[in-house]
Amino acid sequence: MTVKHADDVSADPVLAGTDTVRQVLIGPEEGPHFAMRRFIMEPGGGMPNHTNTVEHEQFVLQGRAQIGVGDKVYNVKEGDVVFIPADVPHWYRVEGDETFAFLCVVPNLPDEVEVLDEE
Repeated sequence: MTVKHADDVSADPVLAGTDTVRQVLIGPEEGPHFAMRRFIMEPGGGMPNHTNTVEHEQFVLQGRAQIGVGDKVYNVKEGDVVFIPADVPHWYRVEGDETFAFLCVVPNLPDEVEVLDEE
C-alpha cells in the first residue's frame, strides 16, 4: 500500500506540450494494472494532436479546456470525465486564464506516442 500527497510527486515537463507537466502519482511499481497521472497545463498551454497505443480515462480536476478526440471537439471543465480510446488522435488546449488539471488513468502496457500534424 502506498499513501502520499500529490504535491510531493515530481512534475516533469511534457516535451511535446506547451506549459504542461505530468506527475506519475501511481506507477507500475505500485499498481500492477494501471498507472495514475496528473497533468497540469498553464493558461495558453496544451498538447498537440497525437495518438497513444493505450486508452485513457480522465477526470478534470480544475479549469477549462478544449479537447479534440478524433474528429470532434469538446469543451470540458471541472468534474467532467473523458474516455479516449487507444490509437485515436487527440489534443488539448487550455481555455481562459485558469490552470487546467486532470487525472489520467492508463493501463500498464507498452505505450507508443505519435505526434501528428497540428489540429
